[in-house]
Amino acid sequence: MRYLKLRVGDAALVELDANQMRSRRITLYDGPIESVLMRELGTLEATTRLYGQVWTSGPQVVIRYYEAHPPDGDQMPICAVARLSEDQLRKRPESLPGTAILDGSLAAAAVVNAFR
Repeated sequence: MRYLKLRVGDAALVELDANQMRSRRITLYDGPIESVLMRELGTLEATTRLYGQVWTSGPQVVIRYYEAHPPDGDQMPICAVARLSEDQLRKRPESLPGTAILDGSLAAAAVVNAFR
């Protein structure tokens, strides 16, 4: 993470799902996800793709990012999570098992030192 000039707690805005950008309501599924940085994060420029995993079994969505792919660079490991305050990653009640319906497509990708 030091190579990317990232510290624990650094964060940037992301579109959660590259296939549902700028949507007022999105549906996420358990499994892999591709998100898009909307702002710089350390040396990672906007439009960098973040790859990770989604879990929908609890009341809120959990997204962990393992890999970043800058537009003109090689893929590299990263340790970050999607975060949004005020319960905004909370699933809507009509979400079916294995899915999460959210009221927006944006969150913050926050750098962490480990997944908990």
